[in-house]
Amino acid sequence: MESQSKILIVMISYMSLIVWWGFYQGRKVKTSSDFAIAGRKLPGWVAALSERATGESSWALLGLPGAAYATGLMEVWTAIGCVMGIIVAWVVLAWRLRDEAAKYETNTFTEYIAKKHGEVGKWIRIIGSFTIVFFFFFYVGAQFIGGGKTLENLFGIDRIAGMLIVVVFVVPYTIYGGFRSVTYSDVIQAIVMIIALVVAPIAGIIYITNQPEGNVFAHGISEALDHAGPVYHTMTGGKALSGFGTGVMIAGAFSWFFGYLGGMPQLTTRFMAISNRRQAIQARNIGVLWTVIAYTGALMIGWLAIAVFGPGTIKDRETVMPVMLTTLFNPWIAGILLTGILAAVVSTANSLLILSATELSENLIQPFRKLKPNRALLQSRIVTAFLSLIALGLAYFSFEPLYLSAHSFEKLKTEIENREVINKSSVLMKQEFNNKKDFLTALKEVLSPEEYVEYNELIFLNIEKDSGIIYTLVGYVWAGIGSTFSIVILLTLFWKRFHGRAALATIVTGLVFTIVWISTGLDKTIITARIMTFVVSFVVALLATFLWRERIKKHV
Repeated sequence: MESQSKILIVMISYMSLIVWWGFYQGRKVKTSSDFAIAGRKLPGWVAALSERATGESSWALLGLPGAAYATGLMEVWTAIGCVMGIIVAWVVLAWRLRDEAAKYETNTFTEYIAKKHGEVGKWIRIIGSFTIVFFFFFYVGAQFIGGGKTLENLFGIDRIAGMLIVVVFVVPYTIYGGFRSVTYSDVIQAIVMIIALVVAPIAGIIYITNQPEGNVFAHGISEALDHAGPVYHTMTGGKALSGFGTGVMIAGAFSWFFGYLGGMPQLTTRFMAISNRRQAIQARNIGVLWTVIAYTGALMIGWLAIAVFGPGTIKDRETVMPVMLTTLFNPWIAGILLTGILAAVVSTANSLLILSATELSENLIQPFRKLKPNRALLQSRIVTAFLSLIALGLAYFSFEPLYLSAHSFEKLKTEIENREVINKSSVLMKQEFNNKKDFLTALKEVLSPEEYVEYNELIFLNIEKDSGIIYTLVGYVWAGIGSTFSIVILLTLFWKRFHGRAALATIVTGLVFTIVWISTGLDKTIITARIMTFVVSFVVALLATFLWRERIKKHV
């Protein structure tokens, strides 16, 4: 409890600093352009750190270390795909998108595409912006849920109360300062993230090398992976794959590469906001260096967790980073780094929120209303507040039922030898609970105090969670938006014959194909939608460019 109190104090102090910093930067916002894209005057170092905090956040601090812990060396393929995508984006695309945004004087992602392809610019604005707003609308709600669950797991706070706390911290300075407040607060979060990803591996290596025999699973990463077995110490997950099977596995990991090629609007707008070419070079260097260090650190934390605890002992792999931090550091330092995790998750929420708000305000409302600069700024703030409330409402009503299924119960039987505990717990099967607190309260009623203390966490780890529509839609985003818009951006930048009608056809096809491919289960049984959407969108873009260009010429 004392450690928890220290972590809470650090977390409140840190988030208060973020809020103050966001409001301080927001004072410099005077126009809707400042609000939407910081007037395209971001220093390179701000753009780079904001893009990295937004792009990686919970993935770098929770997802990747957990995946490395669960799969060992095989996760290197995913890391390589991501890092290559990020490097290509910074080296090849960032400065070009900055120059294009300045040339066409654009404030939003779809506004650039629309102005570049003027013949159907109006429809690109409407369909592109509506699509982004729709998908990211639910995505923001999912981030609120994730923040609420983080607080619930750390402090036992009710999930709804946790969501409200996240909203109170995030939304006000986002409404006030828009893109500028968000990007400058991201800078602090990116610094804390990289500190965690550098310090934790160093501390982990020192920890395992100084532990007496028997206190840890292994005294080195290589030793840990070898002892864990072929699933962990081979880059194919211990499987003897054919050439085709190896290709599919590597392609699946590399598929994250495609979303980084300009297709994720919340990242691309950071490129567009850089003040000049010189700053773009500075941003490129910082962005690439940050990425290589961060991904190396994240992988090492996962592998070090194997060395400390052994494979499979941490049931929820996404808790690997928090578990390692509380093991390696005292509560004060752990609190700072744990707060960095929450702040990184929050950075994604406010970035998505401001992107959705500016797309809606600048492309779907403002073209039909001629407003003075101060009125346009007020409109942007009102739209941001409105979307925040809608996203919060969606999150509030999107309960994720928890239940002990027959499958989970059978698995539980293999992990708990006490038959009496198993029999008592069986009465909870197929009952639905709104949150962890409700489930544990019901469990406490059927077990003795001693049994509850010993088994409650193990039983909770085996319950199943119904993710619902929000998380289903979030799963579509990287393929439906990332892979689709990557094709549009790449061809817009590098192929002069690519035109507006082809861009529009590509956007519509990519989104529809993603929904069909994933909803029919082909994403899991054949190949990931991240690859298929990219390929199908590319084919449609080529065909539409040639076929529709010929038809246009016939009518001239």
